[in-house]
Amino acid sequence: MFFFFVGGVEQQVSKVLKAGAGRCINCGSVADLVEYEKVLKMFFVPVWRWPGKEPAMYCNDCSLMFPQSFSLPPPPRSDSPPSLPDVLRCHSCARVVEPEFSFCPFCGSAL
Repeated sequence: MFFFFVGGVEQQVSKVLKAGAGRCINCGSVADLVEYEKVLKMFFVPVWRWPGKEPAMYCNDCSLMFPQSFSLPPPPRSDSPPSLPDVLRCHSCARVVEPEFSFCPFCGSAL
């Protein structure tokens, strides 16, 4: 007798706690602070749900869920004047970079 099991556990967002709380570590777009739940699925049907341990960050663009401690700082607000010229900041992680660098030493993106 052969038994074939199709299923697994996945994480799903249950509630958005703070929109735009940080940035995604994968694509750099805005990420939300969320509460999530783990869902056991058998044959693609949800069978059991239980809450996650602590809030996490969720990117709506690439659907990545990652711990809050790994998130990048949120992007600067467009209505506030920048404190440094844009040339001295990385476009991906917004950290201060020396003007002679071609790549950001923090995130590795091209400047």
